[in-house]
Amino acid sequence: MIRPQLSADGRAVRLPLAEHVDPLLDELALAYTQDPDAFGRLLAAHAARVVALDYAICCDDATDYSRAMRAAEADATREALLDECPVAVDLDLLLDPDSAITFATRTTRLAAHIRHRTAPEGTTRP
Repeated sequence: MIRPQLSADGRAVRLPLAEHVDPLLDELALAYTQDPDAFGRLLAAHAARVVALDYAICCDDATDYSRAMRAAEADATREALLDECPVAVDLDLLLDPDSAITFATRTTRLAAHIRHRTAPEGTTRP
């Protein structure tokens, strides 16, 4: 479970995700060692699609259709990469109702603590 905490400077709520990302990076590295050429081509294809999507998003002349197509292409190569990593299935956290309420309560409590500490004296926040 992701446990919300205050950032080091105490000005934001931090959601530590590294422990969830580490196994994915490990599997990507192992997939690469099994077939460096094929995996390298897949990574390069994904990078090209990400760059094309970024350009379509930032380009004033791009149509919504072209943006959607670039997003779909990036999603396809991303999914192909994730197919090489069985652990990716476990990356999405599913919370039962009690865990979701606990998560929301902790996050809200930390955010309220920050807001209370940073509110100018004599004022109230909405």
